[in-house]
Amino acid sequence: MAKDLFSSLDLNLLRTFLVVYQEQNTRKAAERLFVSQPAVSQALQKLRHHFNDDLFVKVHRGLQPTAFSEQLSDNITPYFDGLSIAINQSNVFTPSEIDHVLKVAVSPVVMACLSGTLFKEIKRQAPKAKLQLVSWSQSTAEEIQKGTVQIGVNYQLPNSSKEIYEQKLIDLTGRIFVRKDHPITQSTITPQDMSGYEIASLISPGWNDNFSYASRMLDKYSVEHSIGFRSELVMALIDVLQHTDMYMPHSNLFPIENYPSLRAIDVLIEGEPYKYPIFSHIHLKNRNNLMHKWLFSIIQKALLEQSDK
Repeated sequence: MAKDLFSSLDLNLLRTFLVVYQEQNTRKAAERLFVSQPAVSQALQKLRHHFNDDLFVKVHRGLQPTAFSEQLSDNITPYFDGLSIAINQSNVFTPSEIDHVLKVAVSPVVMACLSGTLFKEIKRQAPKAKLQLVSWSQSTAEEIQKGTVQIGVNYQLPNSSKEIYEQKLIDLTGRIFVRKDHPITQSTITPQDMSGYEIASLISPGWNDNFSYASRMLDKYSVEHSIGFRSELVMALIDVLQHTDMYMPHSNLFPIENYPSLRAIDVLIEGEPYKYPIFSHIHLKNRNNLMHKWLFSIIQKALLEQSDK
């Protein structure tokens, strides 16, 4: 039975062999490999012992390969070339080559402003991709862990799994929205100015299912208030705003320009605009994945563009 020369071989030695074969000089090979010349000589000695062949003989201008060495080089070079291509391609990402579904789960707070911009940019860069933009739900965190959702956009989640990696996208500026002829006439208010008015509260599943974030803030400042209506649907809240004196807490992401019947009011907390972050949520294993980094950059750009309007 022929001796198994492969299983006991250190493949790093073969790389050294190929460079020496190409250079036919141990000094030049050492420079290419960023090692010392004695290290190259030691590697060749191990290979000579392993293959029971001289591999190279010294000649006037350097080294000359033996017949076995020439055969070995011819046989292994295509595999090393293929390995080199495979490894280098693993660090290359081309959006135009994506031809599968990209499923993005989005919190209601950003759904109304992100859909069109995100779809347009993804189709421009990845025309063969199929974008599915879905509302963030109670099961989204689990879907991210399973890989059925590539990326989610939401607030920072309480009790998030260690498998989910969160990265801040942008800081939002808090605003409230009211009907055009609402009794609050100022363009900038404090929590105390909202006293007595009911809140039309946007539900973000998995984040504030059982509470209103605005209500908690008003409690902190001892401002009288109540929650008049709650919904996951922004359009339902808008319809209520148009017919009542309720106000909807939201942010500078809300596309007020699309709703001429509504008015935006900035909120100051202790003299400063109220800021809070929005995060991307992906599986921890994908935090260095080039496609996920690309999705993050597109989403971040879309959010920044909308928040600057």
